Amino acid sequence: MPNTKRRRLVASAVAATLGATALAACGSSDDGGRTSSGPVSLTYWTWTPGMDKVVDLWNKGPGKKARITVTVKKQASGDTLVTKILTAHRAGKAPDLVQAEYQALPTLVSNGALADMAKDVGDAKTKFADGVWQQTTLGTDAVYAVPQDIGPMMFYYRADLFEKYGLTVPATWEQFADTARELKKKAPDTDLTTFSANDSGLFAGLAQQAGARWWTTEGQKWKVGINDAATKKVADFWGGLVKEGVIDNQPMYTPAWNKALDTGQQIAWVSAVWAPGTLTTAAPDTKGKWAMAPLPQWSNSENVTGSWGGSSTAVTTDSAHTEAAAEFAVWLNTDGDALNALAKESGIYPASTSAQLSGAFMTPPDYFSTQADFYTLASEIAKTTAPSAWGPNVNVAYTTFNDAFGAAAKNRSDFSAALDTMQADTVADLKKQGFEVSE
Repeated sequence: MPNTKRRRLVASAVAATLGATALAACGSSDDGGRTSSGPVSLTYWTWTPGMDKVVDLWNKGPGKKARITVTVKKQASGDTLVTKILTAHRAGKAPDLVQAEYQALPTLVSNGALADMAKDVGDAKTKFADGVWQQTTLGTDAVYAVPQDIGPMMFYYRADLFEKYGLTVPATWEQFADTARELKKKAPDTDLTTFSANDSGLFAGLAQQAGARWWTTEGQKWKVGINDAATKKVADFWGGLVKEGVIDNQPMYTPAWNKALDTGQQIAWVSAVWAPGTLTTAAPDTKGKWAMAPLPQWSNSENVTGSWGGSSTAVTTDSAHTEAAAEFAVWLNTDGDALNALAKESGIYPASTSAQLSGAFMTPPDYFSTQADFYTLASEIAKTTAPSAWGPNVNVAYTTFNDAFGAAAKNRSDFSAALDTMQADTVADLKKQGFEVSE
């Protein structure tokens, strides 16, 4: 099928006008390849640490599992894995199963690399929050993956230093800005937090919370809204705080950032549910001094959070055993023993709602041992995750963010201009790839 025509069809599928038929027309496995009466061997590409130990539970299990063997092949994550999957798919040699970040799914779907699992996942949808499941369906009746882990966003702060400086945990972003100003007056060498331009996922999640939908479809055309009103509001807010000098403008994950957190030079961090693991390494001397709260809201009447990170398990169209692969994908992400093993061996926060308050999540992370309700609160926050809207060239938008916002943060210049650059580069790339774009 010609490239441009196929992409028009996929855009329509994402808009729920063609559903799974668009991909079926592009070479997904026929029904004859879905099932197998004999032993089946599957290959799974994943970057999750300890996944081989989790998969051993399946391989050594009784009944149906005995006839389906899964072999784990460790891979790099991010764009590197997406590129490798697409390269293998073009040669007809993609593995049976792949781990895919949610924002990568439209890219893989638009290239015909992922199979529709709708017939083979049973009632799996009931195990997940609607906003999470939506990310794997792309708004259609098709199911392109089963959710594995999620990253609902939260506000982390030094409880001891908030008390020392007489600060109140902000419930709104307006209060957040006032808190940053109050702290700067009381302790000029201390920052509430930093705006970091080296992780585009953070900004994407903040925009998502504000109501942004960066990629949508109109008929058979993609519409890009990266510089929409919601995202501009977020960009202007953070750019204003940087320009005002009441928060830092340095990137995260550097030795300087680690030191700032560990010494109390920065006393808060807007992050996600996986933050305890990062803080354990970045700020080991402050263990037990941090607390977690819901993300500040844009108004007192709202209760919504963004998502930063998360991945799913997908079946490829190159698999000769899509039904067996889907059976494993559902087990991996809904079975209690599998999810407990994923928490223990891989440190993930499960997408499955029932798993968020069981097993490894019945006690708080060791780093947050003083906050007994950590996972109870996290589960409530996760339910408020805003729907996302990803497109087939997230990598381009993210790369431009790092460049344009990195320069703006360093120079304390206009964040809106950087946002316009993101918009222009993303639209230009879609057109270059042969997608139809609604202006």
